[in-house]
Amino acid sequence: MPITSIDKDVEALTMTVVAEFAVPVRRLWEAYSDPRQIEKFWGPPEWPATFPRHDMVPGGRSSYYMTGPDGERMNGYWKWITVDAPHSFEIIDGFAQEDGTPDESAPTMRVILTFEDTDSGSRLTTTTWFNSTQDLEMLVEMGMEEGTRTAMAQIDDVVSDLTSYAAGSGTTLKVLDDTHVRVSRIIRGPIEKVWEAHHEPELMRRWMLGPEGWTMPVCEAATTVGEHYRYEWVDADGENGFGFTGELLESSYPYRTVSTEQMIGMEPTNINEITFTPVEGGTLLSQLVTYPDMATRDMILETGMTEGMEASYARMESEVLAPV
Repeated sequence: MPITSIDKDVEALTMTVVAEFAVPVRRLWEAYSDPRQIEKFWGPPEWPATFPRHDMVPGGRSSYYMTGPDGERMNGYWKWITVDAPHSFEIIDGFAQEDGTPDESAPTMRVILTFEDTDSGSRLTTTTWFNSTQDLEMLVEMGMEEGTRTAMAQIDDVVSDLTSYAAGSGTTLKVLDDTHVRVSRIIRGPIEKVWEAHHEPELMRRWMLGPEGWTMPVCEAATTVGEHYRYEWVDADGENGFGFTGELLESSYPYRTVSTEQMIGMEPTNINEITFTPVEGGTLLSQLVTYPDMATRDMILETGMTEGMEASYARMESEVLAPV
């Protein structure tokens, strides 16, 4: 078990957890920065976590829920205060309502995680500050200490996996629930360049094409919140055209965008949330798609969406981001 000590200081209203791992600091840091990886250990085995949103940037936000053995959910959120990669980060950790908004009636905690090199790998020190003795005692009674032990015992298996989450592993899709899916891929390129490739029409036309043979005659990008975009494609014969339109709802360079998406001529509207995170080997792109219903979700997944996105991302690496 990686935990070497857990110390509670009632006077200082803190709990400090120290754990050691036989991997470099950077590998441990990336386990916390990647929603696909942190889901493998943040909750205890009987309460696994799901992170639909994970913005590892000051001012960002993470939303997660843990699912119990009988299907019950416990919702939480992080508010990111500071990020000093790969040395430390500070968050406010709190409980959330079903819709993800903070539960103002529940306690919040200030948490700082510090990552240090050791002779045998790395050390992680997690210090949690509570707002009152009552909050500390309540959370300990809820099983916080034992939950922390069992949750962190899972990290070794995650960080020892050097292939599933590395650059070159391709595009992965995870169905989160009836109306949400998450598409993830590490793109070989710096975060600023990957952002540009998603926002500059002359670059988008070179890679956002899906299978070979398609072209993108219409590429009207939205770069300011409130603007609308319009993308249209045709096959090699200039036929079988289709396209999407939507509105840019949020934009925080170079980390996050949120937009609506509607296939031209069809009624259902999706919400696309894209998060860009710098990682070893490039930029982790994580796209959360919210569909209006399960039928729409299944219809779109059956079109081969993941394969088309992988073809496009591979083309971005080779045609746009590769060194000249």
